[in-house]
Amino acid sequence: MTSQVKVLPSGHAFSAEAQETILDAALRQGIGMPYGCRNGACGACRCKVVSGDFVQLDGYADKALPESDRAQGYALLCRAQARGDLVIEAHEMSGSQEIPIKTLPCRVEKIERVHDVAILKLKLPVAERLQFLAGKARSFSIANAPHDDAFIELHVRHQPGGHFSEYVFNTMKEREIMRFKGPLGSFHLQEDSVKPIVFLASGTGFAPIKGIIEHAIHSGLTRPMTLYWGARRPADLYMRERVESWLETLPGFRFIPVLSDALPEDGWTGRTGFVHQAVMDDFADLSAYEVYACGSPLMVEAAHRELTGERGLPNEAFFSDAFFLSKDGTKP
Repeated sequence: MTSQVKVLPSGHAFSAEAQETILDAALRQGIGMPYGCRNGACGACRCKVVSGDFVQLDGYADKALPESDRAQGYALLCRAQARGDLVIEAHEMSGSQEIPIKTLPCRVEKIERVHDVAILKLKLPVAERLQFLAGKARSFSIANAPHDDAFIELHVRHQPGGHFSEYVFNTMKEREIMRFKGPLGSFHLQEDSVKPIVFLASGTGFAPIKGIIEHAIHSGLTRPMTLYWGARRPADLYMRERVESWLETLPGFRFIPVLSDALPEDGWTGRTGFVHQAVMDDFADLSAYEVYACGSPLMVEAAHRELTGERGLPNEAFFSDAFFLSKDGTKP
């Protein structure tokens, strides 16, 4: 059975087969729905079903779709299948629907290990280029800007016991051949807006934000931008010199590092505490801003809850990419 799905407020419509998720059906037909993990963990594709019947498949995280949300008609598009015609409310993502997802071979051109982060440079075949938007992500966020596409840059933090990160730090060699699928996710710069931007990054959540800011520099964007980068100790700000160089090349850019576990021997005199709290302390009203948050789920969830609830940030002006465990509970 084929169902018709109408998206509000855009009025766009697409068809969905009974055995495919609503998200897969939308993406197949070029409708740019928000999404991240595609397995029910992150909640980025959560939307309200205004009318019609659907099945919410098992296998999603409770925090991504609490029972209270289900009772109000919300669904996760990546884990929902239509059972008849539907009308849904969702904020469509401009630009992302035009970019194809590819699976390509790639060569590990360079591995740079900085503190506990490996910066990988992946080389695609000579005849191929991966088209993507600044900040486009999942499962590792792309850290380079679209114009700088000679390599795909990934930032991988060493997670003890993590399958991929242990391999990267202990086994991976330069010139290895891998397969790369992307771009996935909907975390990217909304270029049709002129609002000032607040970026929140925790740890390697800095990666896609780096791509966005370098794209802004290359494109000559003049929107005011403030980056709050949260880490434990100074060494965890693994690209601090790069960020500080942007202060000279990007008008209206500010950088505020925030440490949560600085020790006396660090000699740290800057901001401390939770990175989202630093934003709360600095902004009484975010109603005219956009916020891009990337990093740990706890940080992203707290930032969304408090910035939209207490600082007037419109829900549709909060864009996020949270890092989650794999579906089986293992680390990446």
